[in-house]
Amino acid sequence: MAPVPIIWHPAYEVDIGPHVFPTVKYRLARARLLDDGTVTESDFLHPEPALDEDVGLVHTAEYLRKINAGALSFYEELALEVPFSPELREAMWLCAGGSILTGRRALEGGVAMHLGGGFHHAFPDHGEGFCLINDVAIAIRVLKRDAVIQKAVVIDCDVHHGNGTAAIFAHEPEVFTFSMHQERNYPAWKPRSDLDIGLDNGTPDAEYLSALGHHLSRILAQHRPDLAFYLAGADPYEQDQLGGLGLTLGGLRRRDELVMELLTQARVPAAVTLAGGYAYNQDDTLEIHCNTVRVAVAAGRRRAAT
Repeated sequence: MAPVPIIWHPAYEVDIGPHVFPTVKYRLARARLLDDGTVTESDFLHPEPALDEDVGLVHTAEYLRKINAGALSFYEELALEVPFSPELREAMWLCAGGSILTGRRALEGGVAMHLGGGFHHAFPDHGEGFCLINDVAIAIRVLKRDAVIQKAVVIDCDVHHGNGTAAIFAHEPEVFTFSMHQERNYPAWKPRSDLDIGLDNGTPDAEYLSALGHHLSRILAQHRPDLAFYLAGADPYEQDQLGGLGLTLGGLRRRDELVMELLTQARVPAAVTLAGGYAYNQDDTLEIHCNTVRVAVAAGRRRAAT
């Protein structure tokens, strides 16, 4: 039995029609992890949806009104790049609740895994790039409001820059935002994170891992966060449809191991989310996400043993 709680909800799988974003991946990854014995049914926790007042710690009242009324404009839905529906709204409120729960459980046990989350392109007043609301930012603001953390770090290893998260925390020094991404990729406008590492097209495993280890070690030593949210995007993969970096399956697993090793050494609780993943072969996306869970579970076992 894994000592790491896995947060997931079946409503994360939303029918958005034919689309590059495979929402089915959450259910399929869960099934694979159960089949291979990484986790058991008892390891899974279903979140409650975030309250509107929680979401309102990040998003504007007018934007929440539009979402709740189903009144997004044509251009707002165009920027979102997925069709809006009440089911999407339900999934995203559950996902925000899931990231809140992941943060709380990480603080309790050292490591918690969200089989979902990481919607980092959502801004306070609009959504972008498949992201209706910013679940990680909401979780951090809730945990700060409830005085269970003072300082946090966002380790964003999605192939795309975390533009929404960077904008949300631009004037909040207690939250350090670190985005390591492909520079010449979406989004066109990249608000400044506390540290942005924009990588060249085709960056391979060794170069990526060297840069990640160097910068993350320094961030943890200098910022000393109470909690880390790690966005373990599968899309730096060399065969991703929406990415252009050169990481292999093995390199991505080593990336996850490196992040968890550094967080363990720094004694920083780790709340892990999946973020993006759009491989040409869907099985590759599933394996990358499952490897992230396997690494988190192994890290949780090591922490529990010490």
